[in-house]
Amino acid sequence: MKIATYNINGINGRLPVLLQWLKIASPDVVCLQELKSPDEKFPQQTLLEAGYHSIWHGEKSWNGVAILSRYGEIKETRRGLDGDPEDLHSRYIEAFINGVVIGCLYLPNGNPYPGPKFDYKLKWIKRFSKHAKKLQSFDLPVALIGDYNIIPTDLDTYKPVYTS
Repeated sequence: MKIATYNINGINGRLPVLLQWLKIASPDVVCLQELKSPDEKFPQQTLLEAGYHSIWHGEKSWNGVAILSRYGEIKETRRGLDGDPEDLHSRYIEAFINGVVIGCLYLPNGNPYPGPKFDYKLKWIKRFSKHAKKLQSFDLPVALIGDYNIIPTDLDTYKPVYTS
């Protein structure tokens, strides 16, 4: 199984590039992040014509995740993460495809630090980790794929603050 991840940064604006890449790379499963599209504007039919079934969890102007598969119908197993009923962001979707549990995620970047966005990121990571441990307890192969948005150094941050 050839699995790929792709931060599309606006699926409808970059759809021709995605279709070209799908044709060239020919992955079996693709996890897309940053759809920036509400559910009703997701290009399901166009992707199906390109040979990919899809499930998606969209959000207008921000976020959004999708899983594409050449294996046929996709069995969606989860949309979003447990633990915060007020979190309406479209950052996680999960499916069972060809014997594998595939989770597609778009982890919050948490910028700027410190602040509420960073606090949200840490809470999201805890919720995701709890779910990942639960998945490990099943006797199934699992792939958790996507844009992890982990910033290891100050050079990777948005407007880092330097002190001397």
